[in-house]
Amino acid sequence: MQKLRLAALALVCCSLGWAGSAVAEDGVSASAIKIGMANATSGPAAGLGLQLRAGAKAYLDKINAGGGVNGRAVALVSVDDAYDPLQSAAATRALIDTDKVFALFGYVGTPTSTAAVPIAAKAGVPYLFPFSGAEFLRNPVIPVVFNFRASYFDETEALVAHLTGALGVKKIALFIQDDEFGEAGKAGVVRALSKRRLSVALEARYSRNTIDIEAGLARLKSQAPEAVIFIGTYRPLASLVKKAGQAGVKARFLTVSFVGSSEFIKHAGDAGNGVVISQVMPSPDDGADPLVKLYHADVLPAARNYGSLEGYANAMILVEALRRCGREPTRAGLLRALEQLQMNAGGMPVAFSAQRHQGSDRVYLTQVKGGRVTPVDKL
Repeated sequence: MQKLRLAALALVCCSLGWAGSAVAEDGVSASAIKIGMANATSGPAAGLGLQLRAGAKAYLDKINAGGGVNGRAVALVSVDDAYDPLQSAAATRALIDTDKVFALFGYVGTPTSTAAVPIAAKAGVPYLFPFSGAEFLRNPVIPVVFNFRASYFDETEALVAHLTGALGVKKIALFIQDDEFGEAGKAGVVRALSKRRLSVALEARYSRNTIDIEAGLARLKSQAPEAVIFIGTYRPLASLVKKAGQAGVKARFLTVSFVGSSEFIKHAGDAGNGVVISQVMPSPDDGADPLVKLYHADVLPAARNYGSLEGYANAMILVEALRRCGREPTRAGLLRALEQLQMNAGGMPVAFSAQRHQGSDRVYLTQVKGGRVTPVDKL
């Protein structure tokens, strides 16, 4: 009788898809954990996605060469969304439904995240460390979304403080990408100016994935602001500063980290000199910084830039969270581990909680000088 009962139990277990152990989560096998990444590796924002992926891959390659995480390799499944929300949504569905990834990681952009996050949230799939400072990814807290980088509120506060404090500038214009990213940056600038009883002097816009900045440039020329805070990608900003110089516009230009410093410098040439860029990572050239020192050991000089450094740090945090999930990782366990995570990413403090899914609020002000990015406090 006892043997019959055990046999019946075994049949029930098999019918439920398990026999003596829990059913594995999607993306988890005996040898690997699959992580999905959809971002721009083609099109006018390709430099951002390629850099972020290169840095993450460098760190994951090192971890996998050393045996992986709790005996499993971390396998990065990378697809291109060309910085297009529709493509990002389709790629996200494919990564979840077809590739069966354990988590999503390293997306690039606010409009793309706007399209992808609802899909991830509905499926209960962690959406980790997007290359965006948008406030909707932070407040209110979305259970599956975790951000490492400082927010656009943090970055624009630093830019406005620099302009109004150290430089005494008050007539500040906005030149923004006409979408969710532009609106996210605008909200930060307006907030920072309001704290100082100031308002935006004028606003100009351009369409995403274009370099059509002519109409906005005409407004800058006619109204002569003292400074322009640009919220967009590297190619339109490069075009803007070139043509602004030719048109005799004397305004200072400032932008947030999403622009991609190295790609901006490559496209802007000498016209980029003087542009102030807020960063959320230390300088990738600063070998004295503990995080950067680790990064230099794994990333060749030609691939060193702010984007790949951020990808490298993101992967470091991901690996530590996966380690804390133990030998039978689950998505719920990963989210719990992240909410309890306090660590140093190569000396850079990272802290999450149930109430705060942003790990760092550090901002570093830099300025382009002689084709290189230099910390403002060292100019």
